Amino acid sequence: MSNIALQQPATLWDRRGKEMINGKIVTMAPVRPDHWRVSKRISTTFDNYFEGKSCEVFSDVPVYLSKGNKVAPDIAVVCDRSIVKGNGIHGVPDLVAEILSPSTAARDKTEKKDIYEEFGVKEYWIVDAKSHIVEAYLLRDGKYMTSGIYTIHDEFDKMEMTDEEKAEIVTQFKTSLFDDLIIDINEVFKDLLDQ
Repeated sequence: MSNIALQQPATLWDRRGKEMINGKIVTMAPVRPDHWRVSKRISTTFDNYFEGKSCEVFSDVPVYLSKGNKVAPDIAVVCDRSIVKGNGIHGVPDLVAEILSPSTAARDKTEKKDIYEEFGVKEYWIVDAKSHIVEAYLLRDGKYMTSGIYTIHDEFDKMEMTDEEKAEIVTQFKTSLFDDLIIDINEVFKDLLDQ
């Protein structure tokens, strides 16, 4: 008898580390520590805000948009709890945030952005932990429009700025969905500037 173990064939909808974009299976790389830190901080901000409210925040949960599109965004905000099922979210989240990784950056900025736009995700964030930037997009008439690009500046950056440029620095912003929820960029990227 052989010592070779028989392997089960992988299923098309293998939940761990795979997405399907326009019918094509895409393997995802493991998350890096800074990616995880930023995701945790954003999720915690939403989670605290949603205490006692109907919306929920999810991290890395499968989102089934259509037969050929299953994604696992870093952060998904869902206000219609009826689309949350035992194996994932079956429908369109209200807000999605993707935190860039070297292996996913191009896809997050193009293919996934296009899919979120096509399926009607109201707000989409592209978060760059390395460059300390959040790009926020709002869906207007079926197309994403940039609502803001937010970043933090270290002391060296500020030394080269004029007083007018320093006065224009925005370190907090609100989502389009929740007027009283303030996202603080310094908190999102806390402790990452020294790296």
